[in-house]
Amino acid sequence: LRRSPRGSIMSAAEQQQAQPPPPAAAPPAAEPDPGSGYAAVAPHWFHCKVTAGRERWVPFSSQDSQRLEEAHGSGGDKGDVVVPTSGGRYDVHLGRRQRMAVYWEEEVSEVRRCTWFYKGEKDNKYIPYSETFSEELEEAYMIAVTLDEWKKKLESPNREIIILHNPKLMVHYQPVAVSDDWVSTPTEQGRPRTVKRGVENIAAEIPNGEPLQIDHLVFVVHGIGPACDIRFRSIVQCVNDFRNVSLSMLQAHFKKAQEQQQIGRVEFLPVNWHSSLHSTGVDVDLERITLPSINRLRHFINDTILDVFFYNSSTYCQTIVDTVASEMNRLHQLFLQRNPLFSGGVSIAGHSLGSLILFDLLTNQKAATEDEPSEEGSRTASSNRGTEEVEEILKKLELSEYCDVFEKEKMDRQALFLCTEKNLKEMGIPLGPRMKILHYISSGREMQVCLLHGLCSPRARGSQTRTSPQVSANYPQLNYKPTIFFAFGSPIGMFLTVRGVKRINPNYSLPTCKGFFNIFHPFDPVAYRIEPMIVPDVEFEPMLLPHHKGRKRMHLELKEGLTRMSVDLKNNLLGSLRVAWQSFTRAPLPAVEAASTDTEVEAEAGAEKLPDTKPEETPAAVKEEPPLINVGRLNGGNRIDYVLQEKPIESFNEYLFALQGHLCYWESEDTVLLVLKEIYQTQGITPDQPLPGGQ
Repeated sequence: LRRSPRGSIMSAAEQQQAQPPPPAAAPPAAEPDPGSGYAAVAPHWFHCKVTAGRERWVPFSSQDSQRLEEAHGSGGDKGDVVVPTSGGRYDVHLGRRQRMAVYWEEEVSEVRRCTWFYKGEKDNKYIPYSETFSEELEEAYMIAVTLDEWKKKLESPNREIIILHNPKLMVHYQPVAVSDDWVSTPTEQGRPRTVKRGVENIAAEIPNGEPLQIDHLVFVVHGIGPACDIRFRSIVQCVNDFRNVSLSMLQAHFKKAQEQQQIGRVEFLPVNWHSSLHSTGVDVDLERITLPSINRLRHFINDTILDVFFYNSSTYCQTIVDTVASEMNRLHQLFLQRNPLFSGGVSIAGHSLGSLILFDLLTNQKAATEDEPSEEGSRTASSNRGTEEVEEILKKLELSEYCDVFEKEKMDRQALFLCTEKNLKEMGIPLGPRMKILHYISSGREMQVCLLHGLCSPRARGSQTRTSPQVSANYPQLNYKPTIFFAFGSPIGMFLTVRGVKRINPNYSLPTCKGFFNIFHPFDPVAYRIEPMIVPDVEFEPMLLPHHKGRKRMHLELKEGLTRMSVDLKNNLLGSLRVAWQSFTRAPLPAVEAASTDTEVEAEAGAEKLPDTKPEETPAAVKEEPPLINVGRLNGGNRIDYVLQEKPIESFNEYLFALQGHLCYWESEDTVLLVLKEIYQTQGITPDQPLPGGQ
């Protein structure tokens, strides 16, 4: 026996000898249509995604695949041509067939121009052949169609056999080596794989692509640990889900604006700080002191829950805020470089501990003055103000004779708070004044936010002069002014309370950000409210987020309906009993006075009924429209706390779904819709149908 060379086409006699008996359920060979000639296959581009050691080939969107094919047709394979894909978040190096992430670190994935596919018995999806072997298959298919000669047999580079029975039946046999002393031949045994030509025949879900126009940019900061949801996925994967949900919500609720080309889309970019924190060597130090028992639980605690304690440490808090601020500034600059025509705003969102980090950053931003003649002028004015502040501090400490030394070193307030004892010693400051300045720096950091930005109300500030609403750190400045700050499942209220802030000044607003939304699930164990810290004397419910389909969930409506019905029944029953008892105990009156008596009884019954039933007529669950409450300027006078509607299955047991409640925001249509509605409202664009329960 002679094995056919790689890729060669066997004769009909050899095929009949080597070919296995056709399976009983195989369809008969289809007669080719004599009127239909050969048509070249339409290629589609795929990239390989490796998850838990398993490869999965994902198709590019139709828009990206067309762009890659155009670059390929114009000779892009010869040079290192770079094609942006996935909304500009990934670059494809066409010559190297590689796909690289732009804004974050990710393993390079393989890219393939695909025309032929196969799927085995255990495969969920079709897998593309290599480009070289696909060309050989296409050549054999073209000869078979042109000459109307089927039963073509090819051998793949892995000695696997592919047989083209007819245009609708093409199979792929895996090799089963049968060795003897003379030769080793591949035989066709076992269940064959299905072979398909063209992406249109494999039922692949190919997205159309994202709108090219970007209206707004949102940076998303994660919470504790490297995993952000119950499936232990990274912040990149979770933000991808959030972005995909936003695209579907735009099509469903902003269809008119899209058709009129008023809007494009909102870009969401993840901000990762966990890897930078745990690359400082702290993990090695923790490993030395961690007990060997319950190893997995201790490792989980070290990797996730300890992030909260790290943030409360001034040393590691500085690392975290520096990482978050520098990463957001880097992403913003890189985004503007890649999108020079972008003219939209920038917002920020934080989940869990990430929202607290952003809140502390925003409370320490410096609000620029309205009349800024130029960048150089503003820089000079800022420097002068900083120098004057240092002079005032030195006068307060009775160290005015050292003003010239600090002015010579161009020392402003921010630089002063960064000084160490070594720096002051190098400047020639004696020991006594050094100790005074260092003591002022350490105590001044604690009151920085309260005194400079007015976060605490005057009443709370007067009661506690040593209140420290955040960790002592030097908070960096952002290169932009965020439009809105969204907090998902946020513990901001709890941390402010633990830090000693009893009340937030109603006149307080974030220096550079005028919008603030605190969004939480009702069963989220980490989330806390903000509004009661602004209005502590009034009890009121948070704003109920409307369902994205425009109504309350059915189980909530049923619950409210039953509550309302029980209140009515109770009121009617009590009223009837009172009237009956009064008529029974009252002395009989003349018949002439019967009419007036009935009127008096009804009036008395109504008068007695009102005070008793008034509290029950308007319970919190029955109120349709919440009262207008002044919640201060933190969100521009608008409501701050927004609560999601729990799902029907979640209402059975709050404790079972507590963890899910904290990790549900990434795929929550209601959360995404509120974010889109508030962002586009700043541009004067509203949803097609107004949603109930809004501001």
